[in-house]
Amino acid sequence: VQLQASGGGLVQAGGSLRLSCTASGRTSAMVAWFRQAPGKEREFAAAISRLSDVTYYSDSVRGRFTISRDNAKNTIYLQMNSLKPEDTAVYYCAAARRVTTRERDYDYWGQGTQVTVSS
Repeated sequence: VQLQASGGGLVQAGGSLRLSCTASGRTSAMVAWFRQAPGKEREFAAAISRLSDVTYYSDSVRGRFTISRDNAKNTIYLQMNSLKPEDTAVYYCAAARRVTTRERDYDYWGQGTQVTVSS
């Protein structure tokens, strides 16, 4: 499985961005977005199952971010609204062979895309 993340950029606080993750190879059971802020450990943000019947969100993004997928396009999206400066991070998409939110269970990773939210 190969993953390619895109869509990052610079946005003002309160603005929106949509990240995309294009996947090639076998369809994964779970695809997630993780993020890593400067000087911090990588953390889970959101995940979605293969059939979109299961989604998970971290407390910090729930209600503001929405994860979705279009299997016909092999693309997973992260719609980010009401962005805050603390959302500034490199965002990574990752794929797992089981339904999980644990970082160690994700075997395949994209290269990351930078999101910067200015105050």
